[in-house]
Amino acid sequence: MLAIERRNAILAVLREDKHVVVSELARAFEVSEETVRRDLDKLEKEGLVVKTYGGAVISENNSAELPYVVRKKANVTAKQKIAELAANIISDGDTLILDASSTAVFIAQKIKSKKDLTLITNSIEVLMELSDVTGWKILSTGGLLKERSCALVGNQAEECLSRFHVDKAFISCKGMHPEHGFSDSSDMHAAVKRAMIQSAAQVFFAVDSSKFGKLSLTTISNFEGVEAVITDQKPSAEWERIFAANDVECLYPEGENV
Repeated sequence: MLAIERRNAILAVLREDKHVVVSELARAFEVSEETVRRDLDKLEKEGLVVKTYGGAVISENNSAELPYVVRKKANVTAKQKIAELAANIISDGDTLILDASSTAVFIAQKIKSKKDLTLITNSIEVLMELSDVTGWKILSTGGLLKERSCALVGNQAEECLSRFHVDKAFISCKGMHPEHGFSDSSDMHAAVKRAMIQSAAQVFFAVDSSKFGKLSLTTISNFEGVEAVITDQKPSAEWERIFAANDVECLYPEGENV
């Protein structure tokens, strides 16, 4: 196993268990404890973990961006529920934007049976997922490949998006705050998502319930002009009031309560 693969595996364990022990990781990966400590040192420098005596805990720093290979394995059930709801909104012949989130890949999987779609994305993973689909128009924004994320960002991606006008955009975020709206851990990601919002007649934010009340580094958008928030659970009464006050619909699976 390569060092980067091992570090990603450590992050995946941390996402599930919140805490890891050096000796246990060393046995699991069949490496020395010193090797594990070096892995944790690097992850701590990147702001992804906080070292503790004999181990580490996941960082609560919302400005740190986890690798895509880790994020796509997190909250899978929630993302599948969100993708199912998003697919129900999409009709044959629609023009769409999907962002470079792991949730967007689940949405792409759910809509493969749709006909005559035009889809624009800055996601390498979405492009790969849809590479076998026929009868669609699939466009890449182009741009700079952002490390860790399988996303194309930067001026080229933003300029490409500014030339299009689509029916619906599906966008994710790292946090949704009652006062500050939707936020992301990267300004480059947020800038592309703002361009997506400008290009869409209807904007849907895909936000799993773990993101409610969170605030990350950079603002994407406030609630104004957002058609709906798509989530995996019925929101609390407080959040229902916030959505109503901002004229934003909240879509969630029937029978899914907090």
